[in-house]
Amino acid sequence: MFKIGFDNDRYVELQSEKIRERVDQFGGKLYLEFGGKLFDDYHASRVLPGFEPDSKIRMLKALADDAEIVIAINADAIEKNKRRGDIGITYDQEVLRLIDAFTEFGLYVGSVVITQFAGQPLAEKFESRLRGLGVKSYRHYPIEGYPSNIPYIVSEDGYGKNDYIETTRSLVVVTAPGPGSGKMATCLSQLYHENKRGTKAGYAKFETFPIWSIPLQHPVNVAYEAATADLADVNMIDPFHLEAYGKTTVNYNRDVEVFPVVNAIFEKIFGQSPYKSPTDMGVNMAGFAIVDDEICRDASRQEIIRRYYDARSQVRKGDSDGSDVTKIELLMKKSGIDISDRHVIGAALVRAESTGGPAVALELPSGQIVTGKTTDLFGPASAALLNALKVLAGISHDIPLISPNVIEPIQDMKVNHMGNHNPRLHTDEVLIALAMSAATNPVAELAMQQLGNLVHSDAHSTTLMSTVDLNMFRKLGINLTCEPVYETKKLYHR
Repeated sequence: MFKIGFDNDRYVELQSEKIRERVDQFGGKLYLEFGGKLFDDYHASRVLPGFEPDSKIRMLKALADDAEIVIAINADAIEKNKRRGDIGITYDQEVLRLIDAFTEFGLYVGSVVITQFAGQPLAEKFESRLRGLGVKSYRHYPIEGYPSNIPYIVSEDGYGKNDYIETTRSLVVVTAPGPGSGKMATCLSQLYHENKRGTKAGYAKFETFPIWSIPLQHPVNVAYEAATADLADVNMIDPFHLEAYGKTTVNYNRDVEVFPVVNAIFEKIFGQSPYKSPTDMGVNMAGFAIVDDEICRDASRQEIIRRYYDARSQVRKGDSDGSDVTKIELLMKKSGIDISDRHVIGAALVRAESTGGPAVALELPSGQIVTGKTTDLFGPASAALLNALKVLAGISHDIPLISPNVIEPIQDMKVNHMGNHNPRLHTDEVLIALAMSAATNPVAELAMQQLGNLVHSDAHSTTLMSTVDLNMFRKLGINLTCEPVYETKKLYHR
């Protein structure tokens, strides 16, 4: 049963207020390093049930009159065609997607800064493309001795060589298409230039995880470690905060490790640092919007298991060396988490064993589990999806939702005209067929009306799903795990 553990409205209110306070603290100009995903923070929504994936955007909308956005992208990421792992597009494409999305929400995108620029050809090409689209762009350059040589970094030969980014609003949100884009360096470079111009400006950091105000070993924070296992991030007690205030707070290793450097840069620019710890730099208020701790703990344990299966799948696909699997296994052991805690796993495996073929189990938000097997007409994902819609709509299992007269022409087209060897319908084809049937079949229409009720469902597949089915489950809001095996012994898989 899906239950709320997080008050989203309270979060948006608290977060907006906190950022306003921080702007005022620095005399009316703040560079806010904005980490994590802005539009589609599904990790947060999974571990904090009630958190809306667009919460951060809602919060920024509350500050829209005072805010502008600067997007940072690393020139090397452009050159190497680095991609977002979740949606598969390159970082430069993601920049354009972000600009469109921000604009649609009524937020002002001031410019794009290309960091670590060293004449990379594809970076120059992207820069020209931005100009052609009417988007202002700036260059920031590699700095020799960064981040240890503070006197050189904070000089005309260091930050001084970077372009000064023209901004017009009191709150400058610096975001990026992914990690390693140079958000913090962009903010600090701007502080140097603002100070040279006599403008008082400050810096703060907004990162949802780890949540500083809950315990280090809280499952919500452990789930963040699992999610970033491939980045080698480690949650830890903030030693600087403990020493300064005698209070235990949680941060992560990169912020703790870089704090002495950041602090020294602040002192070099301003004469003194405004912060005593990396926790001080943050403005995250997520911990104060948790209204049911146990619900968030349970949801996070499920997320850790999902991350474990995802990591194993990446190994099978050849995209990982397995070190992240080992790390998540240790996190699970330390937290007392077992895969049996995810009920759909056992249900899917039992169904596969009884049928002798691939199977999918789907747990509805009510807690009821339905399964699907491979048939002549459907793959197991499609079968499970249709069976779930029948249960939600109260339709007997024996009643077909889609007429063979609809299915057969689709199969014929796939095999005889599109070169497919597998005639079984994928989930996208099934839903199109269901929509066609709904035009004349009231029972199919009833099933169609239940699609929105699949959100927050959990599913497990005994084989790795095709990209088509994987994406469809994601669009429907179904949280999926897969056994790290392919249905066939082919070397190439789509």
